[in-house]
Amino acid sequence: MSAILAIRPSSLGDIVHALAIVADIRAHHPGLAIDWVAEEAFVPLVALDPGVRRVIPIALRRWRHHLLSAATWREWAAFRRDLRQQRYAAVLDLQEQVKGALIAAMAQGMKHGPDRASIREPIATLAHGAHHAHHAIDPRQHLIDRCRQLAAAALGHRVEGPPRFGFAPPPPAAALAGGEPYVVCVHATSRADKLWPDAHWRQLIPAFARAGYRVLLPWGDASERARSEALARDEPAASVLPRQPLPALAGLLARAELVVGVDTGLVHLAAALGAPTIALFTATDPALAGVERASPNARDLGDAGRTPSVADVQAAAGALLRRAPRC
Repeated sequence: MSAILAIRPSSLGDIVHALAIVADIRAHHPGLAIDWVAEEAFVPLVALDPGVRRVIPIALRRWRHHLLSAATWREWAAFRRDLRQQRYAAVLDLQEQVKGALIAAMAQGMKHGPDRASIREPIATLAHGAHHAHHAIDPRQHLIDRCRQLAAAALGHRVEGPPRFGFAPPPPAAALAGGEPYVVCVHATSRADKLWPDAHWRQLIPAFARAGYRVLLPWGDASERARSEALARDEPAASVLPRQPLPALAGLLARAELVVGVDTGLVHLAAALGAPTIALFTATDPALAGVERASPNARDLGDAGRTPSVADVQAAAGALLRRAPRC
């Protein structure tokens, strides 16, 4: 079987968006296998899509802190060998950065990426060699559409219909999901300017509780856990989740009555899973990275420099819950 290689190592939300190419390739080229290069932390996420044959882990985030370690260079050599196991019909550089170009250069097969006028980091094109095809991909559109168009240009098919995602997450543990309806509130993100005010969360969480929902609060590090605990304080219906691996979180998100959160990877994953989802934008453009492009059951609120209000969220939540009841 011939195969293609997709290079999109990070970040979580961007990998979710890029995985829309899998359904397109499956529909138009059923004989092509799909391999994927992903940062080691996101390998379990990509593996949730049964349309991906093999996930090749890379650890750039960890290796850059240990450049002089012999173990780092052994792991790098093993990655390079793994990457070059076969010659690919096409190598799709979906990262649009120098690191993506360097990974693509090591792979065997014709490389494809956006041209210099389209790519996110134009300097990356300096790493492109003779076996690299450049495609004009309008950068002023959602990442989902950019990835789908690049795959279509490389493989010779047309982009048709809305994006589709093939995630197959495991069911959530009964002890976490319980038998009652729940809402997941994703308050944490790596950028402070993307946060929604704590005062707004403290109004919204009790409102969900009064409506009869459990409220689940995930976290990723110690500071996020402390924030979850502070938001759950004095609200019996709110629960701070134990730290979860990505597949378990995906299972919880997929079965939520509603997911509300800031512009971060878990919220984009929730939308791709088909869960009713509201994304809160304060510093970024939802036209380029919103959840509405991923699902008809998702809504984008706010914009760069415009923070959505609690009333905005309550109105959108009511409309989504009426549209997509879980029964």
